[in-house]
Amino acid sequence: MTRIQARGLDHKTINEQIANCDDTCIIEGCCGQRFIAAGMTDKDIEINGIPGNALGAYLNGGTIRVSANAQDAVGDTMNAGTIVVHGNIGDAAGYAMRGGKIYVKGNAGYRAGIHMKAYEDKVPLMVIGGKAGSFLGEYQAGGIIIVLNLQCPTNKCVGFFPCTGMHGGKVFLRSACENVVFPSQVTTRMANLDDLAELKSHLEEYCDIFGLDIDEILSGTFTVVTPDSKNPYRQMYVAN
Repeated sequence: MTRIQARGLDHKTINEQIANCDDTCIIEGCCGQRFIAAGMTDKDIEINGIPGNALGAYLNGGTIRVSANAQDAVGDTMNAGTIVVHGNIGDAAGYAMRGGKIYVKGNAGYRAGIHMKAYEDKVPLMVIGGKAGSFLGEYQAGGIIIVLNLQCPTNKCVGFFPCTGMHGGKVFLRSACENVVFPSQVTTRMANLDDLAELKSHLEEYCDIFGLDIDEILSGTFTVVTPDSKNPYRQMYVAN
């Protein structure tokens, strides 16, 4: 176990020390340093404090655990690995994410999962334990986004304009979504038994990490959102 005292260090110095670490790397006193573990592979990292933007950007494997909140662009364009945040995350988490998993205990800001995609056996997964801000899943082309709405389920689980431009993937919202307005290019329905079985497979690790009762979570109402077109803006550019 290697400890890095981040106070007073820039991200380049921190990343150099992580790269030279062959065991679990614990970063203490993190306060806004950006690009931590960007592009790294197979590192086991624990962060005490609040990392800055682009934590785990282009991550290619390994595990990052954050004890508090994280800022914007967590897992930007990540390929593989797992990022666990025990607090909230900022905007644009999982931007263009194409593999791996992001698990958030709390809330997510705007544009979580924007441009998320999938390729062959790579199917990225983002699970948000609280609520998500506006433009969730914007232009989503693949992967799975789950919003569990655990902290205050009587309020809206997602902000304005969810799934705008969505043309792939799937979104699960733990809510009947009666007060949510979706774009015309997506289809919404209540989860069936097959959906719940799929959800269980996605949530087992998440619930184990955060000590949650998976059966209690699955007893809630889930709305499933899928695209009804692979080219949602075709009508804007092609004459009928």
